[in-house]
Amino acid sequence: MSETAGAESIVGRGNREGARLFRQWFDGLGQAAEENRGGAYVFVMGSLGELLSTFDLPLVFPEINSLQTAVRHQAHDYLNEAEDVGYSPDICGYVKADVATQRRGGMLPMGRIPKPSIAVLTNACNTYIKWAEIWERMYKMPAYVLDIPASRQDGHPVNRHTPGFERDRKYVAAQLRELIAVLEQVTGKKFDVDRLRETMKHANTMSRGWKRVLELNQSRPSLFNALSDGTIYLGVCNGFRGHEAGAKYFDELVEEMEYKRANGIGTLVDEKHRLLFVGVPCYPIFRRFTELFSEHGGTFVNSTYLWFASGGTNLGFEYELADPLESLAEGLLTGVSDAMDSMFFQTNALVKMVDDFAVDGVVYHPVKSCRTTSTGQADSRRALMAARDVNSLFIESDMMDRRVVSEAQLKNRIDAFFEGLESRRNQAAAGIA
Repeated sequence: MSETAGAESIVGRGNREGARLFRQWFDGLGQAAEENRGGAYVFVMGSLGELLSTFDLPLVFPEINSLQTAVRHQAHDYLNEAEDVGYSPDICGYVKADVATQRRGGMLPMGRIPKPSIAVLTNACNTYIKWAEIWERMYKMPAYVLDIPASRQDGHPVNRHTPGFERDRKYVAAQLRELIAVLEQVTGKKFDVDRLRETMKHANTMSRGWKRVLELNQSRPSLFNALSDGTIYLGVCNGFRGHEAGAKYFDELVEEMEYKRANGIGTLVDEKHRLLFVGVPCYPIFRRFTELFSEHGGTFVNSTYLWFASGGTNLGFEYELADPLESLAEGLLTGVSDAMDSMFFQTNALVKMVDDFAVDGVVYHPVKSCRTTSTGQADSRRALMAARDVNSLFIESDMMDRRVVSEAQLKNRIDAFFEGLESRRNQAAAGIA
């Protein structure tokens, strides 16, 4: 194979293979729906894919399904249908799109999803709990809520070095044992600890890979765009957590990023400005939203979205397979609490990202539909500006509802932001303080 052919096969492989795997995952959900098999409805912050896969339950991520309606420019029909039956315009757009999906028998733009046999969720987002109650009313199925202790204060993340951690871990482990009993009742299958070890082994490979991929994007130029490319990687991270295919994907993604770094291949031909993104992307105009930054030579080198939407995989945490249940409890505790930190105690981590990734600007994006990710962003911005002399942009739109997305207004604000970045760079080059 020639060097050119080799480059063509490896560069962009993560995006191509990610799209294929995502389609494969969704096709599997369609097959489960056709066979009238129920799925496990889960969320990105604490999906427990490693455990649920041992019971052969298809994983259904309502958040991912709902955002696909926005990416495919059909969310407005789903939102209107939910609002027509009484759901407020002010609540989470993901919830409303899912309500309409259920009313349509599970039909989505990509295909059909199965009904829930069980919902498994954490307290990482208060909306999760109310959302699961909707399914309980619709389908009379069980929902199991795992209560995960969170960080008590900024700068003191939950980990094995935190005072009281062993108590918290035992608390989570007891809930997992209770959940296993419920899963045995729902599926009629006995818990298989050896299968759990196998899925956890694959999850370890994925965690190592995802952490390494994030670290590699400190390179100049950046190797991938955290907003566009990163969302593809997250799809595999969630849909194939605990699967051999997911482990293999992240091994190969690391290989691709290492190759790009060695050969100086970046995501943009001319990378001028390195950015951080805080919040959830604007999916109704997702491609155009990214272009509004890339047209100025701006690329997102990291984001809080890659943090909380990966369910703790970003930490690189690896399970101890000799004691799988206790280790699963530790991983769930540290991962979910870390995801909550990304929304409530993000400032110190953002300061570190600014330093490690040589960031020129930070983009804050609160959205109408999600108060959990949006509340406190203005305060976080002020705290970050006090800690680091870095430009920032505060823009508002939504992750689902195109009625509150104005491309023209966004463009004006983003253009002005880059004018400020260019002016600052010119002043620095001229030696003006």
